[in-house]
Amino acid sequence: MQFGRTYEEFEPGDVYKHWPGKTVTEYDDHLFCLLTMNHHPLHLDAHYAEGATDFGRNVVVGNYVYSLLLGMSVPDVSGKAIANLEVESLRHVAPTFHGDTIYGETTVLDKTPSKSKPDRGIVTVETRGHNQDGTLVCVFRRKVMVPTAAHIEARGGEQPHRPVPKESSR
Repeated sequence: MQFGRTYEEFEPGDVYKHWPGKTVTEYDDHLFCLLTMNHHPLHLDAHYAEGATDFGRNVVVGNYVYSLLLGMSVPDVSGKAIANLEVESLRHVAPTFHGDTIYGETTVLDKTPSKSKPDRGIVTVETRGHNQDGTLVCVFRRKVMVPTAAHIEARGGEQPHRPVPKESSR
């Protein structure tokens, strides 16, 4: 199974459809809110959300949706990354609710070799998240520094420092 890509493997226009999707539960949303100290009642208080918001129910915190999509993209995009350099833009286009299933896909927009180090390059991608109905809920663009194939080989190959199992004496 592939985990990330080298610089040479990215081509502008390529689209990676991340699999599987993730159904967002109330527990996921509340745990993320608690871990990040986001105590807005829109996310945590069903009574408040029902009576005081346009949605009439809790909305999943946007940073969880972004984090979920970012995580979904790692095996296809940044699994070999040297660094995530920047998030150029982030838009929450439509709300996500408890019980929605999020699916992600990433498009390669550009790639540029490093000007200072020949063993790496910068790849610009856009990740889009849709719910189970196909509604776009989140879109972001980021730049990732990725190694060349030569860099990977020089550092020990695809799985550097993986231990070799010892034979048992059975």
